[in-house]
Amino acid sequence: MATEVVMPQMGESIAEGTITRWLVKVGDTVERDQPLFEISTDKVDAEIPSPAAGVVTEIRNRAGETVPVNQVVAIIGGETGASVAPAAPARPAPKAEVQVRAEAPAASASAPAAAPAAPPARAGSLEERMRTLSSPLVRSMAKKEGVDIGNIVGTGIHGRVTKQDMLDYIAAGKPVRVAAAPALAAAAAGSTKMGTGFHVPAYTAGENVVIEPMSKIRQITAAHMRYSKDTSAHVTTVFHIDFTKVDRARARAKDKFLKANGTKLTYMPFIFKAVAAALKAHPKVNASIDGTNVVFKKDIHIGMAVALEWGLLVPVIRNADTLNLVGLAKAANDLADRARAKKLGPDELKGGTFTITNPGVFGSLFGTPVINQPQVAILGIGTIEKRPVVATDADGCDTIAIRVMSYFGITYDHRLVDGADADHFMNSVKKTIESDAWPELEPYG
Repeated sequence: MATEVVMPQMGESIAEGTITRWLVKVGDTVERDQPLFEISTDKVDAEIPSPAAGVVTEIRNRAGETVPVNQVVAIIGGETGASVAPAAPARPAPKAEVQVRAEAPAASASAPAAAPAAPPARAGSLEERMRTLSSPLVRSMAKKEGVDIGNIVGTGIHGRVTKQDMLDYIAAGKPVRVAAAPALAAAAAGSTKMGTGFHVPAYTAGENVVIEPMSKIRQITAAHMRYSKDTSAHVTTVFHIDFTKVDRARARAKDKFLKANGTKLTYMPFIFKAVAAALKAHPKVNASIDGTNVVFKKDIHIGMAVALEWGLLVPVIRNADTLNLVGLAKAANDLADRARAKKLGPDELKGGTFTITNPGVFGSLFGTPVINQPQVAILGIGTIEKRPVVATDADGCDTIAIRVMSYFGITYDHRLVDGADADHFMNSVKKTIESDAWPELEPYG
């Protein structure tokens, strides 16, 4: 019996996926749950397993093609040795096609001659797809009302048309919410236009360049970052925080902690613990803006940015305020490992109420991160290292001391969060980290 392999729907709002790489070829024998191909959507990158054991008899879509969900992309035959010619060769896509899992360019690569782009998997530019793709509910409403979703300016994430957009459009007969969709569409398309009629070329004729198409995840990230900058009033403030006590506690406990719990004790669980407590004490930082309303989130779900070779993912630690250091360490390490292995589910990448990014692991002193919409703040962690600082003893005498220090930079949306709010929040984080109250580590020395 032949088994159809379909493009899975990785979340309710996902309408398509891009095949980034085939891991098998026609004629290969595969086991059930063996990874067949990799996909990229605007929610997650993932490996898709085989639904059955057998032989790959047909591959219908090449790497680089964007395929609607539930469309058959391959056939698994039940008889060993069965083979039919694939509808499209199972080979890497040519340079003109979109390659999501970007490889380093070959050493012999040179500036390519102008070549015709590969035909898209479906009509419509990226910005049009981002604007018109919507949830099944919205598509059902559009069909019932005879409305072309492409005529509606969406206010949802990445410019998607929401249920409220549809209701407003039906009621008024025109798109009444303009928001920042034009800027979003331009960002999604990689436009370099800076105002009407003004364009800065990326390269000139004859210039020695190599041109590679952006991966899907990079296009989505670019659109989301541009959308955030156009939406929020970004302000950043930086605090200098003493990690000396945390460093000593961690050094004493880390070996026994690893042996007892099967996971490493890094600095991050201490940071998550401090941030979760501060978010509970300062709910405005754990909120979102909806028009002229403030939405206070009762749950504390902390997103942690994970840098990957092919882009950036932000898996979410749910109910972080309910976890101790062991729980936070296990959750963070597990999410990071599975993000790198492309094993995250779409639900693990959404619902965050606050985000932490850690450029310090690459040596950065501090940064000014972009807010992860629809959140109102993001915390950037600078490198944690020994520095000379002025220390004052109990008698008021100053000395130069060597302390383990880090710069924490919080970027916040000034539409809701004022400087005082951000500073009170950061002082709470600083107080927790600089304290020596880590009783959870007593069993580990």
